[in-house]
Amino acid sequence: MIRHDVLDLLPVRHAVPELLAALAGGGTAVLHAPPGTGKTTLVPLALAGLVGDGPERRVLVAEPRRMAVRAAAGRMAWLLGQEVGGAVGYSVRGERRAGPGTRVEVVTTGVLLQRLQRDPELAGVDAVLLDECHERHLDADTALAFLVDVRAALRPELGLVAASATSDAQAWARLLTSQEGGGPAPVVRSEGEGHGFAVVHAPPPAGIRPAHGTWVDPALLRHVAATVREALARHGGDVLCFLPGTGEIARTAGLLDGVDAEVLQLHGRAPAAVQDAVLRGAGPGGRRRVVLSTSVAESSLTVPGVRIVVDAGLAREPRMDHARGLGSLATVPVSAAAATQRAGRSGREASGTVYRCWAEAEESGRARFPAPEIRIADLADFALRTACWGDPTAEGLALLDPPPAGALAAARSVLAAVGAVDEAGRATGRGVRMARLGLHPRLGRALLDGAAEVGVRRAAEVVALLSEEPPRSYGDDLAAAWREARRGGDGYGARWRAEVRRLERAAASAGAGTEAGGAEAGGAEGGAWEGAARDGTSDGAPGGATGGALGGAPGGGRGGRPDGARQGASGRAAGGASGGEGEDVVAGVVTALAFPERVARARERGGHLMASGSGARLSEGSGLRSAPWLAVAVADRTARDATARVRLAAVVDEAVARRAAGHLLRVDEEVRWEDGDVVARSVERLGAVELTVRPLGAAAGPALVREALLDGLRREGTGLLRWGREAVELRERLAFLRGAVGGAWPDVSEEALVERADEWLEPELSRASRRADLGRIDAGEALRRLLPWASGEAGRLDELAPERIAVPSGSRIRVAYGEGRPVLAVKLQELFGLAETPRVAGVPVLVHLLSPAGRPAAVTADLASFWRDGYRAVRAELRGRYPKHPWPEDPSSAEPTRHTSARLRREG
Repeated sequence: MIRHDVLDLLPVRHAVPELLAALAGGGTAVLHAPPGTGKTTLVPLALAGLVGDGPERRVLVAEPRRMAVRAAAGRMAWLLGQEVGGAVGYSVRGERRAGPGTRVEVVTTGVLLQRLQRDPELAGVDAVLLDECHERHLDADTALAFLVDVRAALRPELGLVAASATSDAQAWARLLTSQEGGGPAPVVRSEGEGHGFAVVHAPPPAGIRPAHGTWVDPALLRHVAATVREALARHGGDVLCFLPGTGEIARTAGLLDGVDAEVLQLHGRAPAAVQDAVLRGAGPGGRRRVVLSTSVAESSLTVPGVRIVVDAGLAREPRMDHARGLGSLATVPVSAAAATQRAGRSGREASGTVYRCWAEAEESGRARFPAPEIRIADLADFALRTACWGDPTAEGLALLDPPPAGALAAARSVLAAVGAVDEAGRATGRGVRMARLGLHPRLGRALLDGAAEVGVRRAAEVVALLSEEPPRSYGDDLAAAWREARRGGDGYGARWRAEVRRLERAAASAGAGTEAGGAEAGGAEGGAWEGAARDGTSDGAPGGATGGALGGAPGGGRGGRPDGARQGASGRAAGGASGGEGEDVVAGVVTALAFPERVARARERGGHLMASGSGARLSEGSGLRSAPWLAVAVADRTARDATARVRLAAVVDEAVARRAAGHLLRVDEEVRWEDGDVVARSVERLGAVELTVRPLGAAAGPALVREALLDGLRREGTGLLRWGREAVELRERLAFLRGAVGGAWPDVSEEALVERADEWLEPELSRASRRADLGRIDAGEALRRLLPWASGEAGRLDELAPERIAVPSGSRIRVAYGEGRPVLAVKLQELFGLAETPRVAGVPVLVHLLSPAGRPAAVTADLASFWRDGYRAVRAELRGRYPKHPWPEDPSSAEPTRHTSARLRREG
């Protein structure tokens, strides 16, 4: 029996006639309905004609999360007085409860995408409702874009509704063009009739450190727990507390030990019994509840009994380092829209109270909406879907945000690497099969090619481990995690076994393990390993604890020998291995096939280096720390970390690493300036990992040697050359002319000489092979090559900047140019009779007047002024000290001399 009494209380009922009219007219509509209005439950029933008087339709409802799918289907079936699987059913990956009479089927957006790729027309479906579009999940954005295409090209009669709980409805309306006039789709608004809520700001005490990566200050969690206790004491009803992740949920649950309420932990991987208990409401005893939840409870779910929301103010978003192929999670302030969604949970059934664990002044600084996943996530799966859809660049798709060019390029490189697309970016037959596996393309590659190596069953078991994060208690050794999942009776073990069965069926449908499949994997005859040698040119592997193919977690220990492992797959040949060794081999082979850029070699100073170039570190107690080689399944690297943290890895050896990552194997002739000289060697590398090194000696390429010598000059300067006195003086003269005259005179600064080494150090530079050869190059001779010979100015060097200047005594005195201006150091008596200061290139020289003993007596740039004003003081000081030398009263008219007065008389 239909529960009309409940349906009649849902606020969205007033908007249903307008929505049905919009679909009947233009075929599309955007439904804006606040949380709790019934858009997820009443609207699909009305669209299908199961309530009201609308026409009968078969409706697909797409939700972003499995939990929401089951909850929505269960709620709608309850409203109809039926069991799930009748008029209302659901499908999630690996599970379907629907039959021939199902009129409303609730699916995840991932399942919807799979159906669209298999059957773009969605035969038998009359309307699709995409729920919670405002969350901006990549699958939802992609599904909407594909559905717009389907309506435009194949099924114009297909009804399409985008449902959003936030105020960005107009953006969706522009994408969903109506058939009536071709304008934006109509926006149908449902006013909320909730009971309202009061907001209380409860900022934490001063000194809370900002979250980074997945780290959250424990002091904030203590404050959140204290706020929950306060809320329980002040208000009635259950508490729904939002926290960023499962780790924070577990720690906060510990802080709430002893509270007078049942504490439940709700997240996407919580056991089904816990999820059901949360959604059922209070138990028979009516004991109050505290539900600690991630963002899964923001939308689509109603948690009965909740009157209080405590919001820690944080959310988790994926991040992708496309250069390294490593993913991570970032803890960020929750957006204003998400905070509103969370708050709305408190007023579903009665007036509520929201405690926000941040200052009211911080409200304006929060982002309006969550970051669209297309901007921040790994796009390999998206790129494969669009390639299979026939639009590899995604330029023709109706997307609110275009994919970032760099991220899409990295994703397409990954797809080319695993043979999923051709050079033009079009999906290959192999790529189409991979897209239908319901896996990240890298894991799809591991399943298809791993099946040929170790057998379908074992490949499916390992890939299933990689597709959903095992509990941290399993450790970080993949082989041990495999064994634990096999024997485990926990919720994860059950989900893992179901996924293994699904993957076995999918692999069989895709022809995995067949000879043809293996050959195509490599793009050549010889099977999957030859394919591995050509696999990929990008580091864009999934990584990080972000769920699905990006997720991962700990493992530990060793298990039994797998069937089907090939002889020679490792140094410990699987065919001859016993016990745990064979399992290690299989786990390593499959993981290396999925993530070849993450095969990693141990470093002498500790840790490992991945082929992608990232360092990798294991936890202190990890049994993998001593492994010479690893295949890293899951690692993340935050912006503050120099190395990646390994969450899950398998032991491999060099043979497996070479074969799996053969596309990264190369031999480089490496010549560089190191420790003050040229070092030449031949290096065999697997990506960034050095395998073997041998000296090259005289066999080194001349061009590489020359570049290394130039690098040495850049690092250590032109002092590596032979600078005699004449060379130094020539450089100083040229530097003076550059500043005084300019024009064609060369720049001889250190930077300029290194920059123009090609012009003035040849041919000697090309003949040199080591530091000692540079030391034999005469810098003075080389510098003359830079003189302006073509203009003829070079011939005026001695005229413009002479080495010596003749003084009145007849001496030729050397000019020093090293102080930025010419300097003439000469005995004072040799300049008697010289009225004006000598000039060089029009610049007065700086005259250093010396005593008869050659010691400084005075400095002047104006000799006439010195004779007139300064000479008397110098004469008075020096004539007593040097009585044998002439000290005339009028030096400007005296006879210059280099000798004593007595000698002058004798010569006179």
